[in-house]
Amino acid sequence: MSTSELATSYAALILADDGVDITADKLQSLIKAAKIEEVEPIWTTLFAKALEGKDVKDLLLNVGSGGGAAAAPGAGAGGAAAAGGDAAPAEEEKEEEKEESDDDMGFGLFD
Repeated sequence: MSTSELATSYAALILADDGVDITADKLQSLIKAAKIEEVEPIWTTLFAKALEGKDVKDLLLNVGSGGGAAAAPGAGAGGAAAAGGDAAPAEEEKEEEKEESDDDMGFGLFD
């Protein structure tokens, strides 16, 4: 991440923490107060437009929750139940657990 992006990100977090609306002018003012001179105004404009009307604190709290990924398994289970195959999803779950294990491959995450 470049210095411009980082400075603008931190400025946006400061404004969000204080409960102030995030605008390009306010971001630029904070960046100038921090004596960072190399930030182009396009970064503050992009960040202000991207965060307009959004709750930054809520975005930070829900970083790991992906809405689209959770819908796919539910749709698959519904289709299997409609077909009358309740045993198939349970077997698939067991197979997935086996595939995810690093112990079977002879190495772990921190080896």
